[in-house]
Amino acid sequence: MPSSEHVGEVVAGPKVLKHLARDPVLEQLIARHGPARWGVHPPFHALVRAVVGQQLSNQVARTLFRRLKARTGLRPKVLASLSDEDYLALGLARAKGRTLREAALRWETIAPHLAGSDDEVRSRLTALKGVGPWTADMVLIFGLGREDVWPVEDLGLLRQVEAAFGVRGRAAAREIGERFRPYRSYAAHYLWAAHDVG
Repeated sequence: MPSSEHVGEVVAGPKVLKHLARDPVLEQLIARHGPARWGVHPPFHALVRAVVGQQLSNQVARTLFRRLKARTGLRPKVLASLSDEDYLALGLARAKGRTLREAALRWETIAPHLAGSDDEVRSRLTALKGVGPWTADMVLIFGLGREDVWPVEDLGLLRQVEAAFGVRGRAAAREIGERFRPYRSYAAHYLWAAHDVG
């Protein structure tokens, strides 16, 4: 997205880098990539992007998101007004269209709760049909700039944790993540960067 659509940016400062560099895998990734950073988008935009991107490659997801944005401006009232056929014409499955429509219709009641804890935000978002833990975690990171999210439902992150730390499965990946508290979102970005390079 153009920078004008960012509402902020999260950058790993010295305290974060020192904490993460205690782990030898992260120490190498920090040396290779420098301070982790990511743009924070309006939360509703981040939710739409995450729903569109469910179970799709990044390239396909970006194409569909740009198409949806051009058609709707990502305005909740417009998204709420689209029919199943409208979403299908944009390349989105009926289920995703219905999730986006419900999210748009309920956004005004969800938005006031976004200042709550990570668990409260997850609870509000996953109450939407079609929004699971992965989607909620993407909103926490990219829509709210939360620093301690460890999205082990993300296949790219899971595979990289398995490769880098020699473990298998989500339970083991969750355990690895504990060593990076309270900065797990930064650790995730370093592992995503390693996955993208690999």
